[in-house]
This record gives sequence, structure tokens and C-alpha cells, in this order.
Amino acid sequence: MMRMLVLVLLVSIVCFARDFSNPKPSFDEPRKVVYSLHVGDLETINHTLSSMYNILKEYPSESLKIVVVAYGKGVKSLKKDYDKATLTRIKSLMQYDVEFIVCKNTMETMNWKEKDFINGVDFTQAGIVEVIERQVDGYIGITAY
Repeated sequence: MMRMLVLVLLVSIVCFARDFSNPKPSFDEPRKVVYSLHVGDLETINHTLSSMYNILKEYPSESLKIVVVAYGKGVKSLKKDYDKATLTRIKSLMQYDVEFIVCKNTMETMNWKEKDFINGVDFTQAGIVEVIERQVDGYIGITAY
């Protein structure tokens, strides 16, 4: 009985082990992803958050960096008065070290202040420039649609 249990365990490990591309993701060489969040509709935002959860399930936490840059209509998703359930999901992702960055240019256009946003977000002057610079730094770009 014990042999059968060990055999089933070993087969499960081999069948479900992820075969990552080289170089394998590690603490020293993590996979880096930057999301461009420039849309504001609830369905798209929640779909985008779900994709982040899917990525987090596949990679060991120390081998992954996710950054979300909100600009344009996407900025409102990080405001304190946005959909409560969605904000709960965003705060949960922050617990997994997902970084959320807000575009100050959009904030200024909308007359929003830093105090209008949830705790834990960072700010950058131009969101699209942040996305460009992250990609130059080796981040893989994903756009929310």
C-alpha cells in the first residue's frame, strides 16, 4: 500500500511539474511582467486581475515580479471609491508583492489627489513612460483589453 502511494505521488509530481523555459525563473533571474491598465470597465479590470492570479499560481513567488501601471481610464480602478470587491482583489494581489503604479498626468487631468487612492500604490508622472522603461528593463508587456 505504501509503495502504491509513493508511486502515485511521484507520477503526480512528474505529470504536473511545470517545464519553464531557460533561463529558469529564479530569485536572481525572475520573470518580470508589466501590465498596462488603461481601460476602466469593471469586467476588463477583473479579467486582468484574474490573469495575474493565474500567473501567480504557476511561478514560485520568489521568481516572479508583476507590476501594474494604471493610466488613462484605468487609474480609477485604484481609487478608494471604486468597486469594493475589486479593490479587495487588488489589495490581495498587493499581499503577493504585485506592484500597482498610478499615472500622475491622469490624476492631474481628473483633479485627483494621492489621498484619493488606496494605500500601497506608487505614483509615476507618466504611466506610459513607466511601461516603456519597464519593458526596456526586461519586463514582458501585457495590455489589458
